[in-house]
Amino acid sequence: MAGLRYTVGVLALFLASCTPSSSAPPMPEQAAPPEPALVRVPYTSTATGGDTREFLLYLPSGHTDGTQQWPVILFLHGNGERGNGREDLGHAIVHGPLMEAWKRKRDLPFIMIAPQLPQFDQPAYNPDRTAPDLSRPDGPPAPRPPHGRQANPEFKAATPLVRDNAASFPSGSHERYGDYPENGLLPQGWELVAEDVMAMVDSVLARWNGDPDRVYVTGLSYGGFSALHYAARFPDRWAAIAPIVGTGNPADAPRLAQAGTPIWMFGGGADTAIKPHWLYTMAAALEDAGHPDIRLTIHEDMGHDAWKRVYAGQDLYDWMLSNRR
Repeated sequence: MAGLRYTVGVLALFLASCTPSSSAPPMPEQAAPPEPALVRVPYTSTATGGDTREFLLYLPSGHTDGTQQWPVILFLHGNGERGNGREDLGHAIVHGPLMEAWKRKRDLPFIMIAPQLPQFDQPAYNPDRTAPDLSRPDGPPAPRPPHGRQANPEFKAATPLVRDNAASFPSGSHERYGDYPENGLLPQGWELVAEDVMAMVDSVLARWNGDPDRVYVTGLSYGGFSALHYAARFPDRWAAIAPIVGTGNPADAPRLAQAGTPIWMFGGGADTAIKPHWLYTMAAALEDAGHPDIRLTIHEDMGHDAWKRVYAGQDLYDWMLSNRR
């Protein structure tokens, strides 16, 4: 017992010696890093005859206008999120990485750009929709998914997993487009606003300190097709390309292979909007052209909304950050 009292006494003296005296100068308070911000950025659209529109810009926690450069994600939404770039702008982030960062409060260390595709002559996807609230919800952030696993396993399509070939695949909206779109585009898509969108990327790199060697393009459905289209049209701009439930033009495969920019394609095995076989067509063309870094992941249990699991996971963002131009 005497030894125990001695040990405790020595510990008490040690702790007392570590306690700062009242005369010691106070430690300077560290300024809290800036909170994430969602900014509406106005621009003049060349694609719509000089209209004033806006795009959404997400600035991550800790972002400043100092010397640190930040990776940048360009996100291209799907057909159902088109709008006028003003009152409708909230639809641009109902899905995708900005929704994960802003609404689910995920700590994703990227500047993110979310433009809105004009309606052009396309019929309104949902004429009775109301614009989503752009405010940030209260409450704690969503937990970070474990490394190497996709989140949200509860997302599952009603279509059976078993399928033999394209001919036996269930009917769906892809029949409106006929066979595989050999030009790698769907009607009146993001290719019509490429000049506007690339000007947004340039302005964000210059004004908000984005890193030109870490610019990533991703999109879902219509935006997935256009992510590959942008990759082929501007091959020297990207560090990585991630089309989700969208594909590309096999004629672009040699150009993409020459650039060698890493590509990770995602599809849904039960997708009745975009046949998963179409993704294989593009992936095979890239492989045949000698592309050095092409991945294809099919979530067999998911439909067209496979993007929910992909963007809610962590793998995609870790993969992006592992690549530089």
